[in-house]
Amino acid sequence: MRIVDIRERAVPISRYADSSLPSGGLTTSIVAVITDVMRGGKPVVGYGFSSIGRFAQSGLIRERFAPRLLAASASALANRDGTNIDPFRAWDLMMQGERPGGHGERCVAVGTLDMALWDAAAKIARVPLYHHLANVFDLPHRDDRTVPVYAGGGYYYPADDIARLEDEIHSFRDLGYTRVKIKIGGAPVTRDQNRIETAIGLLSAADHLAVDAMNSYDARTGVSVARALAPYGLWWFEDICDPLDFDTLLVIAAGYPGRLGAGEALFSAAEAKLLNRCGGLRRDKDVLQFDPVHCYGIPGYLQIIGHLEAHGWKRVAFWPHGGHLFCLHLAAALGLGGAESNPLNFQPFGGYGDNATIVAGRAPLPDEPGIGFEARASLHTLFRTLLHP
Repeated sequence: MRIVDIRERAVPISRYADSSLPSGGLTTSIVAVITDVMRGGKPVVGYGFSSIGRFAQSGLIRERFAPRLLAASASALANRDGTNIDPFRAWDLMMQGERPGGHGERCVAVGTLDMALWDAAAKIARVPLYHHLANVFDLPHRDDRTVPVYAGGGYYYPADDIARLEDEIHSFRDLGYTRVKIKIGGAPVTRDQNRIETAIGLLSAADHLAVDAMNSYDARTGVSVARALAPYGLWWFEDICDPLDFDTLLVIAAGYPGRLGAGEALFSAAEAKLLNRCGGLRRDKDVLQFDPVHCYGIPGYLQIIGHLEAHGWKRVAFWPHGGHLFCLHLAAALGLGGAESNPLNFQPFGGYGDNATIVAGRAPLPDEPGIGFEARASLHTLFRTLLHP
């Protein structure tokens, strides 16, 4: 049970369905973890990528973490009965010699490889990842094979912003999504209110719209914008200020009557503890949006869930950031509130399988072994370029 090769490449991704629009040079890493387990005469390969919103982690993966996995013996990677790779043991090997703190973006590099390891492990077990996770953690298997999801998008367009936002939301509705998240914080509040009112007018209710400020506001502006948004009754108001500016978040949480979302740009259990202790979030209403890939993968994400559960948070408060298949599996297996989807932007990574049909805002779980990247033709083709350049 060995890893015989790991391949990585940085690829560009776009915030828009029209990838010709500028996205600030955003990239992600794609990886292939090639095992010595054979199926149909071919090695089992696990695929992963660095989720969405950071940048590619090429140097950290190639020079620091992949070599530790490649040097591991079969016994060091195998599960207790020797029938599969144990991603937790692999995670411990990747983190050998790492000092506490210094999370930076090494957490993303580790999470990228962790995704590929879980894909490989579920493929070796011949079951979808959510099913494999339920087996590993001894969790009940779901009777309902759908998960609540919402469509993320709504970035500012460089021209015809309102008209193109309208087109985007129409597309989300046509695809079966009932809830939507759009971006604010990059324009005067009056322009953002125009965007919000446009979106609400295309949805069934104001509480079907969430807004993401992309960590844009300082204390004074954040309080002012929160006051302006309160009357709308939005689903939630997300990423208001610098992710470590807990003082500002605390003040806004004390005065904003609606739901807040936070955690997307925090990457460790230590940071999650600070958010819980200092951010003023309300356990009975607010939303936690940690990205499992950016939080050192599943082992790190479980540390966050475990700590926050012990401090009164329910799992339904967790709506993982990312907008892709990996998070859909986690939401299903762990009983989270739901998951984000990026059906139009960040292609070919965003969204779910090519034949997946969203019905009344719920996504079906994949049937394919592993994460199910093979059910997305364009994404599977991209991953296979790692094997056949």
